[in-house]
Amino acid sequence: MIHEHVLVDIVGAGRIAPGRYDGGEVAGVVLPHLKQLRSLGCRTFVDCTPAYLGRDPALLARLAQSSGLHILTNTGFYGAAGGKYVPEFAFFATAEDLAARWTGEFEAGIPPTGIRPALIKIGVDAGPLSKMNGKLISAAALTHLRTGMAIARTPGWPRCHGSIESAEKSWVSPAAFIWVHAQDEKDRSFHRKAAEAGAWIGFDGISSQTVDQNIDLIRETRRAGYLGRVLISQDVVGFHVGEERGGYCPGYTFLFSGFLPQLRKSGFDEAETRMLTMRTHGAHSLRVTKSWG
Repeated sequence: MIHEHVLVDIVGAGRIAPGRYDGGEVAGVVLPHLKQLRSLGCRTFVDCTPAYLGRDPALLARLAQSSGLHILTNTGFYGAAGGKYVPEFAFFATAEDLAARWTGEFEAGIPPTGIRPALIKIGVDAGPLSKMNGKLISAAALTHLRTGMAIARTPGWPRCHGSIESAEKSWVSPAAFIWVHAQDEKDRSFHRKAAEAGAWIGFDGISSQTVDQNIDLIRETRRAGYLGRVLISQDVVGFHVGEERGGYCPGYTFLFSGFLPQLRKSGFDEAETRMLTMRTHGAHSLRVTKSWG
């Protein structure tokens, strides 16, 4: 599961604090869903909640131990929504400062837990890049080049490839890039262009309401010859901080219990479904061993 969320807190970077929720309550709500996911064959769960939006590595470690899942966390900042989720110090920091911070988390662990991130997660607003968003892209490029971690970013390829190259003249390999929410792009020619360049295409909005759409998208990637560059997930939030008992959690199992059976019925064989969900390749390790530049 390449893009999921144990919890999210949308109060904003200026107000977020661990005391806004009880970790025991979160575990009580989310753990049964994680155990059910594990029972269906899932082994790895990538939590894509950025810092200052509810990232909690200690809680993730607790849930991993209790569920039997390998749960991964991230480094980076979410600069979309006008910078609401970017901490104040980042507005005065340089790209080098941020890259040093994120690289430090990779090398020494996220304080005070010592837990290391597996990928870089950033978000920027669509349209012309603000100074902050350009800085986040530069910092992500620098961090990737120093650590090998993949960069998961939204919005996607039409506004991403060139901006990474121009913001940080590092020629980061497209293989380092995971296009988050690629299913939202209406012009599907961009999916092919990104895949042909070597990027990973994330169809991460799979639900009972989007089965046909996602099967159609995946079928198109197979027809075009880049099924091996596709990653699938649900983008489910298990616990919404501020809502009673975390609000509604739809669970994490639909991809296994509902979507993959429908995908097989539509003509995909076992080798192809394994390619989408468990074959070991670059993005599933969330490390890119080589960049150029």
